[in-house]
Amino acid sequence: MSKDFTLEHKDEHPHTPDPSIINFNESVYVNGFDPKLEMGGWMRLGNRANEGHAEMQVCMYLPGNRVACMFQRPPITSNEKFSAGGLSYEVVDPFKAVKMEYDGELMVLEDPGLLRDAKKLFETAPRAKGFVSLSQTAVSPIHGGSPTRDDVEPYYGRDFSLNHFNQHMNVTGKIQVGDETFEIDGYGWRDHSWGPRYWQNINFHRLYLANFDNGNAFQLLRINKDPVKPMRRRGVVLIDGDYDEVTDFEAVTEWNDEKDPKSYTLVVRTESGRSAVIKGEVITVAPLRNRRKVDDKWVKSRICEAITKFTWDGAVGYGMTEYIERFDDDHLAGYPL
Repeated sequence: MSKDFTLEHKDEHPHTPDPSIINFNESVYVNGFDPKLEMGGWMRLGNRANEGHAEMQVCMYLPGNRVACMFQRPPITSNEKFSAGGLSYEVVDPFKAVKMEYDGELMVLEDPGLLRDAKKLFETAPRAKGFVSLSQTAVSPIHGGSPTRDDVEPYYGRDFSLNHFNQHMNVTGKIQVGDETFEIDGYGWRDHSWGPRYWQNINFHRLYLANFDNGNAFQLLRINKDPVKPMRRRGVVLIDGDYDEVTDFEAVTEWNDEKDPKSYTLVVRTESGRSAVIKGEVITVAPLRNRRKVDDKWVKSRICEAITKFTWDGAVGYGMTEYIERFDDDHLAGYPL
């Protein structure tokens, strides 16, 4: 870990919210993908104790381009644990192993495009009993932490996930949707953050996450917080078990008719002088939405979450593409960048 960030074992567990920060959020997130089945998914629990609720999100990508998902805002009164709405998170061994489980109802979507209309989604989507369990063990060091000085710029900035760390993982587990059961044996990624967070604090960003069959991995972020300021580029590549910091990267995206990412090419350069050309092909998109009232005006963000197949120097990997941007009617802040 660099001198710019600090992290202790206690940071794996919930922190005491600052009561003066109404939008204090503490989030834990895991994902996991089976390369043989070309399927998997992600789960996130964000505690907003000062607002009296959590954000519970489960999204599994099933064979046949189907999505099984659930999104809730279950009430909470404190930030003492990561458990709400049937979703729970356990630290098995700090910085080495965690487990996340969901036991509850899932909406099963033959057409993930239904996610664009939340009202119609919750009124019409078929439901099934669901259970998801993902156990993760570390294959990389921890990356990130709490900034040690005021002049240190955190990964997402000081007004969104001020304190943030992440890690690439091996993943085993089970996904049950109605009568279907899938055993997962593959890899993934996790993160943990705490501090102020509104999704609308991001003008737009592009996040790419993957693990490869040769043991390599990457995490890449392009983020624009202010429309009049340039984009920042951050990230790491994992080679032989160690992270190499990214100094710059470019992304060229091909889009579908819904303005969702379809495929892209990433060109990456690192501190050690490495360069890489990585191809990404989206398998299934979950086009999510988030809105919040700011100064008597509703501000909306689209949060596009897609399971993606990657290729890098002949190796094949799986992971996530996340495109976030504010939008107004048909205008997307980051499109077509």
